[in-house]
Amino acid sequence: MPEFTEYAPGTPCWVDVTSPELDRTISFYSDLFGWKADQDPRPEAGGYTMFTKEGKQVAAGSPPQQEGMPSHWTTYLASDDVDATAGKIRDAGGTVLMDPFDVFDAGRMTVAQDPTGAVFGIWQAGEHHGAELANEPGSFTWNEVQTPDIGAAEAFYRAVFGYEINEVPMGDGMTYRVLKVDGKNVAGMYELAGDTAGTPPNWATAFAVSDADATCKLAEGLGGKVLVQPLDISEVGRYAMLQDPVGAVFQVLADPPS
Repeated sequence: MPEFTEYAPGTPCWVDVTSPELDRTISFYSDLFGWKADQDPRPEAGGYTMFTKEGKQVAAGSPPQQEGMPSHWTTYLASDDVDATAGKIRDAGGTVLMDPFDVFDAGRMTVAQDPTGAVFGIWQAGEHHGAELANEPGSFTWNEVQTPDIGAAEAFYRAVFGYEINEVPMGDGMTYRVLKVDGKNVAGMYELAGDTAGTPPNWATAFAVSDADATCKLAEGLGGKVLVQPLDISEVGRYAMLQDPVGAVFQVLADPPS
């Protein structure tokens, strides 16, 4: 079982879903992934709810801090010094949407936006290091920045995190970028073009599942929508894109057939 107690800087380490109908969101993902929900009772925690799988923290949910904010998933990238990373974000042309702040004893964080418009979080671990379980069914397995301006995004993320970026041909003239930390694949970069050109820039989260088709069927039965029907991606696995009943978009990925 792939359990984690630390993450190298620049590695996606945590995901959470913001929802204006948190109870409905909790019910959906609990039934879809078999998560258990534990809401922080402290008033200052704002209803932040931890999701666990097999007793390990895998994700979280919270109500929006601003009225009218749509439901969405946020990817958090690990940092040893969130204040220094915030400075690099500004220097590289990004926007720090909130000044770094402490989250009890759990850690220190900020939320930022890259120059192309994609929003992401930065997490400096305290008592909470991030997801304790990943790459297993019911936990996140991949994150990618989706952007209409690959050149600007590459320059930004190289400057802030020092990523090595490898290009992988996808066919139809498209190229996927893989972000590496210390030689390890940690995230991806996808160009919003053609049929996806109108999609807002974002950081997408993919959850591992044992059966993408069955997960899609279950999600529909729970009130979700399948935005991209399951399809096989060479050497990656069987992929689908979904939307939960409150509007947050996410992906699922099953291992390729052996």
